[in-house]
Amino acid sequence: MMTKHEQILQYIDNLPVGSKISVRQIAKDLDVSEGTAYRAIKEAESQGYVSTIERVGTVRIEKKQKENIERLTFAEVVNIVDGHVLGGREGLHKTLNKFVIGAMQLDAMMRYVDAGNLLIVGNRTQAHKLSLQQGAAVLITGGFDTSDEVKQLADKLALPIISSSYDTFSVASLINRAIYDQLIKKEIVMVEDVLKPIEETPMLHTYDTVDVWHQYTQDHHDTRFPVVDDQMRLVGIVTSKDIIGHDSWVTMDKVMTKNPITTSPRVSVASSAHLMVWEGIELLPVVDNHKRLVGVLSRQDVLKALQYMQKQPQMGETFPTQIMSRFREEKIADTLVYQGDITPQMTNHLGTVASGVMTTVMVESACNLLRLHRRGDMVPENIVVYFFKPVQIESRIEIKPQLLDISRRFGKVEVAVYHQDQLVCKALVTAQIVER
Repeated sequence: MMTKHEQILQYIDNLPVGSKISVRQIAKDLDVSEGTAYRAIKEAESQGYVSTIERVGTVRIEKKQKENIERLTFAEVVNIVDGHVLGGREGLHKTLNKFVIGAMQLDAMMRYVDAGNLLIVGNRTQAHKLSLQQGAAVLITGGFDTSDEVKQLADKLALPIISSSYDTFSVASLINRAIYDQLIKKEIVMVEDVLKPIEETPMLHTYDTVDVWHQYTQDHHDTRFPVVDDQMRLVGIVTSKDIIGHDSWVTMDKVMTKNPITTSPRVSVASSAHLMVWEGIELLPVVDNHKRLVGVLSRQDVLKALQYMQKQPQMGETFPTQIMSRFREEKIADTLVYQGDITPQMTNHLGTVASGVMTTVMVESACNLLRLHRRGDMVPENIVVYFFKPVQIESRIEIKPQLLDISRRFGKVEVAVYHQDQLVCKALVTAQIVER
């Protein structure tokens, strides 16, 4: 039997895309407290099929798939530009294909506006109207309003018309940044992308016997299985070592390992791989917020996902890749040396290199050296900084990682940083190696 929280989530999931959601209305319709309704709505928002917009309310939106995660909904645009909706609220759930800046004559502008676009323009009412007629939403910069005729047209076509107090350049920069962040997210493979779904997961119940486990090992060619109760909540995991010495009629609740290590669908595969290697486990159950089993992640699934990630084109740069792009790598025998200048972006308010930047450089150079010796993905475990001297802006530094120890699963590197042949920083980096 579903809990009230689960009933509310199912109710929200079944609402038509674009529907407005009210805490008070859900509490009344489903006969639950407003606190319970509020918590369920927040979870639905974290799962990506509800969006809350200031001065508009909460709206049911279409949950994005991995392939279109780089697209933004108009509801997200409202939040990004701190705007308010003048009309067309029913279309807030729609995604925009691209945005067009209206900084030209009206006739020329309309040649670039297509259905599904977002036109960013000032207080040019005729441009607002023509854009809506061509199937594009409108974002008005400078905090300006528009005519009642345009607002009515937006409501009729379910195309949002949004007003923001920011100027055109700031709005375009904010939206570009949001799309760029989405591209980085697209590259990150999550557990939910690669797990074996519940429909394909062999599992045992607490009342199943050791005899059933033996039958499962023959049918599924495996010895590790999650154990669930009648509500599909994970209560344990059973392996061959749990079964040894027990009679065939003994039930799983008597032999299973209780409170197993788990992960959630919205955790990165890299983080889960680190957990599996660190804890020495081959099968990681995946559960939702209510401890219900949603699938399992095996070591083979993790390896395949990491191989897939290596084949993907880099579409969005993270801070580590941006920082390391400023350094030239030189391979000398079986080691690496990096040289580069301290740019203004790398410094703190005093004009010396920021500690976070220096730490990133040392960790990245250490992991790159380990990759030179061992094929695999490196997950930093620990970094101990022995000392750190200030290095001024525009100074040239040299980073020299030295391999101390490497095994199949772990590597240890000492990193020394020099400025004008003087040692300015030294650290010990330990990383976990996830073989491909």
